[in-house]
Order: sequence, then structure tokens, then C-alpha cells
Amino acid sequence: MATSVTSHHNPTRIAAIVAVLSLLALIQKGDAYEFKVGGSGDWSLSASYDKWAEKNRFQVGDTLLFKYDGEKDSVLEVSKDDYDNCNTENPIAKHDDGQTVIKLDRSGPHYFISGSADHCKNSEKVVVVVMADRGHKSPPSPAPSGSEPPSPPSDETPPSSSPNDASSVVMSLLCFIGAIACFMSW
Repeated sequence: MATSVTSHHNPTRIAAIVAVLSLLALIQKGDAYEFKVGGSGDWSLSASYDKWAEKNRFQVGDTLLFKYDGEKDSVLEVSKDDYDNCNTENPIAKHDDGQTVIKLDRSGPHYFISGSADHCKNSEKVVVVVMADRGHKSPPSPAPSGSEPPSPPSDETPPSSSPNDASSVVMSLLCFIGAIACFMSW
């Protein structure tokens, strides 16, 4: 005697579950940090930007905040060669709004210089090396020191959480509840 197998798998339910799981995957991208360049965000001749950059770990999706007088200075993203030579003539991108936020959208080195060649020649420039996409949320860890002695504790605080962190938690919780409701209605 043959019995027929009845499927309780409704295509609408399956589509809803796939949509919820896709949304959960997208929400996990909300764990980026905003780094204030030099620790304070001030883009000027008074900071040691490369030492600051070496102490931090940058990931795809993080942002850099540059604060400066937009009438007297600017931030240029440039090639390595233009960085090395303080060439301000052919920037990849130019920012002069006085409070620039740049999203790090790829791994590898990112080169930034002052729009003033004289400022650049006086060390108003920074190389930020972006590691990769962050797989889990944790505060940035300091760079390994190698053969250098450990540096003294810094007054710099780790990047603060953004308002998106709270909304990400709420959305994750709502998606989890929605997924459970979908599974329980079978």
C-alpha cells in the first residue's frame, strides 16, 4: 500500500525564512568603527599620524574622521607615489568641507595627505592599512610591537559605538523573533 507524502512546506513560508536570514546577514555589516584621525580627529601639523595609524587596526567598513579649517586645508586621498612626494596635483579624491568622513571600502593601504604641499612635507599625511572585513564585533586591537618595546599607555580611548549599534541589536532581535515565529507556524 503506497502512502502519499504531504508537504507542509509552503513556498511563501520558505521565502519569508530566506528573507529573514538574508536580513540578518546584512545587519551583521553594522559593526564598523569611526576613527578620529590622530586620536582627536584634528588634521593639522601638530600630530604624528603614522604612529597613531600603526597603533590601530582598520577594517573594511570603518570610517576616518578628519577635522580641519576647510578654508585653509583639505584632505587628499592619493597614490603611494604622490604620498611619498607630497604631490597634490592628481588626487584620487579631494575633501575640503572641514569635517570629512571617509569610508574605508577596500583592504590595503590608503594614502592621505594635506592639500597644502608644505603641510604634507611637514608630516601632515598618513597611511592607513585596512586589514579585511570584520567578522565579529570587538574593539580594535593594537598592532603587534615586534621587536619594539611596548609603548606606554595612551590617553586615547577606543572608538565609541555609533547609534547604529543599538538599532542593529534591535533589528537582530526582531529578525530572530520573526524567524522563530515562521518555524513555529509550520
